[in-house]
Amino acid sequence: MAQINLKNIKKIKKNRNIIHDKVYTTYTVFNADGDRYVQIDTYGKIDRENPDKISQSIQFDKQTAEFIVELLKKEFEIK
Repeated sequence: MAQINLKNIKKIKKNRNIIHDKVYTTYTVFNADGDRYVQIDTYGKIDRENPDKISQSIQFDKQTAEFIVELLKKEFEIK
């Protein structure tokens, strides 16, 4: 699992970018140590060896969620 470290997140330029296939995704909301978290899990492509196994998880606390919302609003020019 991973949490975004806001202390060192930075925008970079890549020479090669590809659009990934859409995959099955779930999310969970839970409380831990007095904080609320949203966890997003992706399961990978349907044709993989174990399609029901979580491929990636990422967790957001309130501070990270606020950062991501503002980042997306800025990058997509959303008011």
